[in-house]
Amino acid sequence: MVSGEQQIFNLMIEFFEEDEWDFQWMEGMSILNMGYSGVNGKWICYAQARELQQQFVFYSVLPFNVPIAKRPAIAEFITRVNYGMILGNFELDFDDGEVRYKTSVDVEGTELTPPLIRQLVYANIIITDRYLPGLMRVMYGSISAIEALEEIELEDEMGDLEDYLDVEFDDETDDNEADDDEALFDDFDDDFDDDFDDDFEDDEADDPFSYLDDGYEDEGEDDDDDDDFNPFDNDDPSTNGKRPS
Repeated sequence: MVSGEQQIFNLMIEFFEEDEWDFQWMEGMSILNMGYSGVNGKWICYAQARELQQQFVFYSVLPFNVPIAKRPAIAEFITRVNYGMILGNFELDFDDGEVRYKTSVDVEGTELTPPLIRQLVYANIIITDRYLPGLMRVMYGSISAIEALEEIELEDEMGDLEDYLDVEFDDETDDNEADDDEALFDDFDDDFDDDFDDDFEDDEADDPFSYLDDGYEDEGEDDDDDDDFNPFDNDDPSTNGKRPS
């Protein structure tokens, strides 16, 4: 366990360095900021060490401010999303329209570990990325909060179905290929016996497994570089001097 007054902050730095995040320290505060690029958009993340309270907090701050006219609809959307949410929650600032997702942990009486930080960080960005399209549809479209949420749930169900069908299809294909391989091998064996009697005069049997392809592709994602956006900087008029508290 790291000793001293900055134990949580030091563990934060250790984790993000080892996890190869491109982050910056906000001078004078126990806060790191970093950019993240998800499937559905890009935003800024903030990791905060609250040493006196023995707490670690991670924020995903979305790159827009909700217009006044849309704030009630967005508030309904995130309230519906938050209901039943186990790890973390969305927050809306009704004064300036900022939306962010927060995950946090209190480690008083215990210790903060890199695996625990990882769980909070990646749960945060995965959930933010999942619900970002719904937020955008409510804010810029003409659909209601409940319609946007139903679309996301339907897309999740369709994605699960596609994954299931892919697995089932792959299993069925493997079974069919195995049957074809056995038949080909039997034919090959029969041809081999016939040719053996003729001193291999017509031995031109093909390898029955030559058509198999073992190619695979790996996919990955790169963390996006951070920009100058800083919602906690009082000197930045676009951020209203917001600080996590």
